Amino acid sequence: MLDLIIIGAGPGGYEMAAEAAAHGLTVGIVERDLLGGTCLNRGCIPTKALCRNAEVVNLIKEAAQWGVTTGDFTIDYATAFARKNEVVTQLREGVAMLMGQPNITVINGEASFKDAHTIVVNNEQYEARNIVIATGSAPRGLPIEGADLCMTSDDILSMDTLPNSLCIVGGGVIGMEFAAIFQSFGVEVTVIEYCKEILPPFDKDIAKRLKTVLTKRGIKIITQAAVKAVAKGNDGLLTVTYDAKGKEQTVAAERVLMSVGRQPILPAGLDTIGVNVSRRGIEVDEHMHTNVDGVYAIGDVNGLCMLAHAASAQGEVALAHILGKPCHVRLDIVPSAVFTVPELSMVGLTEDQCAERELNVVVKKAFFRSNGKAVSMAETDGLVKMIVDADTRKIVGCHICGAHAADLIQEVVMAMNADATVDQLASSIHGHPTLTEVVMAAARQF
Repeated sequence: MLDLIIIGAGPGGYEMAAEAAAHGLTVGIVERDLLGGTCLNRGCIPTKALCRNAEVVNLIKEAAQWGVTTGDFTIDYATAFARKNEVVTQLREGVAMLMGQPNITVINGEASFKDAHTIVVNNEQYEARNIVIATGSAPRGLPIEGADLCMTSDDILSMDTLPNSLCIVGGGVIGMEFAAIFQSFGVEVTVIEYCKEILPPFDKDIAKRLKTVLTKRGIKIITQAAVKAVAKGNDGLLTVTYDAKGKEQTVAAERVLMSVGRQPILPAGLDTIGVNVSRRGIEVDEHMHTNVDGVYAIGDVNGLCMLAHAASAQGEVALAHILGKPCHVRLDIVPSAVFTVPELSMVGLTEDQCAERELNVVVKKAFFRSNGKAVSMAETDGLVKMIVDADTRKIVGCHICGAHAADLIQEVVMAMNADATVDQLASSIHGHPTLTEVVMAAARQF
């Protein structure tokens, strides 16, 4: 009998396996597809590789506007696609090496539960004292006519040639990243979002700013619109029919990407062992433990926070519980980012959420246009919005739009984890000239 079986070799699964093995546990990790899971193979990593190439394409365009001659230096999509595959392969090989260490057995195949301590893979039974479900999620679609004509995020990442036009149904993180990528490569992009603003989880000021920037670049963004159907015309184009404020309208495009969220992938046999599953996913407690003794669920499959780093953190929490050790990971402070240009990032509560909870907060903003490093980089379109508890002076939320926003937010994450006040952040010396001075500038306004 193994000490631990992990079903799923995504970030949550493989990082937990490595840490468990380092603590002397014997671990079996099951993967039905490729090591690295969705994030590495069909999500975070390939999209970030494409985002980087799109960023370089935008820089070349900007250089031309400045009168700088770039000669024959161009990046076509075929080159970007090949680089994306190289990056994924390199990192997947790294995961394979990590899983090759002693105490870890990689099991290829589809796992199903026989009982709370036994799974079956390829007709072979494997037993463990504890089993962790880390099976991730899959793209979700809309129950509309013509949904089968649409691509998923998996499909679009395997597309090695570009369409002339693309309609994206859903203005969330995935949809907006793809919109920015393909617009950079010359594709005519339309985004249709059901909510009032794109990126519904983000602070509305930040979402509005990104919408303005991307609209100026030529991306057509339609909000408060419900997609009703997709149909293929005689000309080969796909027609997307949507309802906007009671008026039926249409958009035609070569390809349509359905990007309306993701749904948990549940292993077979959960009903057999009696694991509670809600509409969101597998139900867990603060230790990621299900209602069945010895069975845990981490990552997208529990629906708590569908981010790769959240899955890894949840794995730490679950492993600490299995080992009977304290864990200081705070799952209530999780940063998130959107890798458009400019980048977006956030941690904590939005201003609207603070209002809903009737919290006594103060909100301040600082702008990239006043930052020396941003000006020298020609990346002045951005802001830092900070929300602070008026009584405790602690930061309850921070939202950033601008260059390297995904990195800048980490300073605030650290301050929040340490229960630091905004005054402590403001009094910390920041290097000059750096973009982090924008964060300091926001803090000093309090």
